[in-house]
Amino acid sequence: MSEDISRPPLLKRLFSSRPQIKVNQPGSTGWRGSLARFVRFNYLRVIRLKTSAHSIALGAALGIFIGFMPIIPFQSITVLTLAVIFRGNKIAAFTFTFISNVANLIPFYTMLYIVGSWFLPFFEVHFDPHHLELMQMVEQGWRLVVVMTVGGVVLGIPSSIITYFFMRRLVLTYRKRKAIRMLQKRNHD
Repeated sequence: MSEDISRPPLLKRLFSSRPQIKVNQPGSTGWRGSLARFVRFNYLRVIRLKTSAHSIALGAALGIFIGFMPIIPFQSITVLTLAVIFRGNKIAAFTFTFISNVANLIPFYTMLYIVGSWFLPFFEVHFDPHHLELMQMVEQGWRLVVVMTVGGVVLGIPSSIITYFFMRRLVLTYRKRKAIRMLQKRNHD
């Protein structure tokens, strides 16, 4: 009875319709289970979009490319703008920018720095993984931002090309299998 009084009716409806997770279900607890659910949810959300396979694949490729840029606070705005300009799917583009996130920021930016300094050896810059915010990197010197951006472009172009063809094939395969299942179900009935 006290549960009815403490929760407003709207919240009660929202939480009562939520699926319950069983404790003994494999992969359902801990950070691995949460990560697996997050990845599966976003995979299904992108793969089931009602738009062309080209649009979804282009959005994913744009998201991967911008995800490789050292502009984390501006990734969302940049990728959505590019998705509108190139007519890529905005949801896929936004989802795929999460290739670079807070959890992998230090190794990701270190990788961008190493690749960029390999392509620009004459830019002698110091990389400090304790100052990874964009403004702090700019304060360290514009050369660091340039080196990391070059590293992002060098890694982002092949990654986005691979992502485009992989996602296009994945979406087309999913739709083909779905059509076959629907025909089988229709013929069975």
